[in-house]
Amino acid sequence: MSAPDLATDRPRARGILTGLAPLGLMLGTLFFAASLTPSLVPRPPLIQGALGGFLFAAGYGLGVLLRAIWHWLELPAAPPAIRRSLRVVAVIGCALAAGLALLWSAGWENRLRALMDMEPIDNAGQITIAATALAVFLVLVLLARLIGLSFRILNRSFHTRLPRRVALLVSVALTALLVWTVANGVLVAQAMRVMDASYKAFDALFEPGSPQPTDPMKTGGPGSLLAWEGLGRAGREFIAAGPDRAKIEAVTGRPALEPLRVYAGLNSAATLEERTRLVLDEMIRIGAFERSTLVLITPTGTGWVDPQGQYALEYLLGGDVASVAVQYSFLASWIALLSDSAYGLETARAVFATVYGYWRSLPPEERPTLYLNGLSLGAYNSDRSHDLFQVIGDPYRGALWSGPPFNSPTWQTATHGRDAGTPAWLPTFQDGRVIRFMGPGGKHNSPADWGRYRVLYLQYASDAIAFFDPASIWRRPDWMTPPMGPDVSPEFRWIPVVTFFQLTFDLMFAVKPPMGHGHVYAFPDYVDAWALLTDAPGWDAAALEALKTNPDARPQ
Repeated sequence: MSAPDLATDRPRARGILTGLAPLGLMLGTLFFAASLTPSLVPRPPLIQGALGGFLFAAGYGLGVLLRAIWHWLELPAAPPAIRRSLRVVAVIGCALAAGLALLWSAGWENRLRALMDMEPIDNAGQITIAATALAVFLVLVLLARLIGLSFRILNRSFHTRLPRRVALLVSVALTALLVWTVANGVLVAQAMRVMDASYKAFDALFEPGSPQPTDPMKTGGPGSLLAWEGLGRAGREFIAAGPDRAKIEAVTGRPALEPLRVYAGLNSAATLEERTRLVLDEMIRIGAFERSTLVLITPTGTGWVDPQGQYALEYLLGGDVASVAVQYSFLASWIALLSDSAYGLETARAVFATVYGYWRSLPPEERPTLYLNGLSLGAYNSDRSHDLFQVIGDPYRGALWSGPPFNSPTWQTATHGRDAGTPAWLPTFQDGRVIRFMGPGGKHNSPADWGRYRVLYLQYASDAIAFFDPASIWRRPDWMTPPMGPDVSPEFRWIPVVTFFQLTFDLMFAVKPPMGHGHVYAFPDYVDAWALLTDAPGWDAAALEALKTNPDARPQ
């Protein structure tokens, strides 16, 4: 007996695509239940429901695919009566299993929330999870059926013109091409345009809490080369916020200088070359190169500079620091990471080349100590803003990179090449002679003396921006090897496919946990990080602890 034609065997094909496949229901339920287990960050019911519905659809689709392969291979099928009974048993059993998983999920969620000092939730959210998951599943099934319909139409058309198996392969290829074109070329592209326009409009808003400065030493103030309107929302916030000289003196009890901050927005000039030139001229105008320390900051995707880290730096150095940043996009970092990880790299390289080139031209005894700094996508672009041969003859002093994205090249090299016995979430690389990693509470594992050139990564074990792993779809990430990080649930288990999608959702919502967890870095940890990197001249352990616990020191 020859293999059946999928195009002409309509009852069988229709059963595969439209019937309730018991194997699909069972795999879908397993995937849904697994989606409820804890991962890196807590998920609100609506988001958990979306994840559960997506994974239920993925498991169901896998079951349907396996059933289709079974029939295509002409393996024996169960009699219709048995299939109907199996379908009823599968529906009832899967409903009970999903219900039990939903009941247990509140406990899993609350134990993770306790690790992050979050309020517990009750079981009321499980209804939202179930309803959302069902809605997402039905939408995805509808889309799958539309794709299946497209395949059958194509296959029926080619069946009369091509050999049967050739027609099948051509139909599969064309259907895949059609789906990719619509999804990536239309839906994703349109979504990116909408998000870019939305973030751009938000960036243009003027906020009451960031008034235009009247100090001529501030960007956007009288005599500034950069117009206040062109800085964007994040830039205006960066310039207007921050401790002034009086605030630093009040908090530290020491004499201080007024910190210098320079910022250029995407609308500060028409071209990147003009923006970098304006920034350098502004730095020279206000005397940025005359301070003891100069920090070149690469902001996040939206142009934001984390005030927690900036405040910590300016307190520790008594205001004797100049900080400069240049915006390169409007999009959130996770969107840029998933769409184009090189977003902003051109700007980071141009700014570094311009500022570093001028800094290097100054007499070594007269120029400031130069550091690089960045959070999230800013850390990634700061890392790639230069190469070794560009700086090896006259290196900058060091870098503080917080929440480095999982694909950061130097971070990957140091993490994968870590010293034996050190965990992937807080590794030691070559005894910490050049590169060090710091977790919450200033914890680090670095037995060796730190050299002149220093790189410090500040990271939390629960940060999915740092610990997302594309390979988790088929293998367990190294950082899941016990013991896991202090704010990672011990109930977090690696499950093929499921863990990958959990981490994908965690990446998108990494900034939702409270400060000190996920991708939200806390002022005390920045104090520890900058103190370790700069040696915190004039500060002892007691003074540092007083600064970290002083509520008046933190950004409001």
